[in-house]
Amino acid sequence: MIHIDFAKETDKDFWYSLDKHLPESEFLKKVRDRQGYVLFENNTPVGILRYNMFWDNIPFCTMLYIENTYQKKGYGRALMQHWENDMRKCGYGMVLVSTRVDEEAQHFYRIIGYVDCGCLIIDIPGYEQPAELFMAKQL
Repeated sequence: MIHIDFAKETDKDFWYSLDKHLPESEFLKKVRDRQGYVLFENNTPVGILRYNMFWDNIPFCTMLYIENTYQKKGYGRALMQHWENDMRKCGYGMVLVSTRVDEEAQHFYRIIGYVDCGCLIIDIPGYEQPAELFMAKQL
């Protein structure tokens, strides 16, 4: 049985087992501002989602990650639906996600209703990466 809670400070060790990019000060903000979720299966944490506000008014999922052994079992879909429902209840009409073009996540997002809406190319020395694909979904 799954349940999803807002991230708490006590989730920190699990969170950082999946998320290697978030500075600790930002994790504490996610907890404080309720912009992070943890998905549990039988009280065992298995996935996370964090978001922020793009242009200060569009919810933007910046990280969705499910532990490898739990992937492709519907947990990512459940976590996204939970977040989308929360955003809908808050009055938002659309949400955004992004993923690198060389990652498989874009296919998952399309399956759950997201459409391509642009990309970002960063080629500054030391920061280069494959294009970042932005995707949107109407709620």
